[in-house]
Amino acid sequence: MARTAKLDLRAFQQELATRLASKTAAQVESSRLGLACGGEQWLVRLADAGEVVAVPPVTAVPHTQRWHLGIANVRGNLFSVIDFARFIGRDHAGLGAQARLVLFGPRAGDLNAGIVVERVLGLRNLAELAPSGTASGAPAWYAQRWMDADGRTWQEIDLSRLARDPAFLQIGT
Repeated sequence: MARTAKLDLRAFQQELATRLASKTAAQVESSRLGLACGGEQWLVRLADAGEVVAVPPVTAVPHTQRWHLGIANVRGNLFSVIDFARFIGRDHAGLGAQARLVLFGPRAGDLNAGIVVERVLGLRNLAELAPSGTASGAPAWYAQRWMDADGRTWQEIDLSRLARDPAFLQIGT
């Protein structure tokens, strides 16, 4: 069963790589990766997300925040694994079959970390979304807020700002 999920993830990544290779730089810049987490829709710049992988086995680390799930080995490199739903103050939804670990890309600096989301919703084109302002009192890592044709709100995350956020970096209790 785990083998099937791994093949599906590889197929998804291959399809995504093929689609991105055929796009111009402007088209890639206007595309965002859609995520579902904590009952909300989120967007991430493709340049910010290093990779999307199935959630690997995670080793808990004592005396850390409840949203810090622990450390995981991804192809020989250790990454801090953050439960994004808990980090934003939502209930932990568990690690269902569609849960994914979105690793921070090089634009976030040398931070080996990733956020666990409930599922990946695929690419979203900003041309199909309307700006919806910013949330009042939002953290600095909140970027533009968007609305789709169905009236759903999409909050864009600036992963490079999140990687520098003091609350995010303070995993110890």
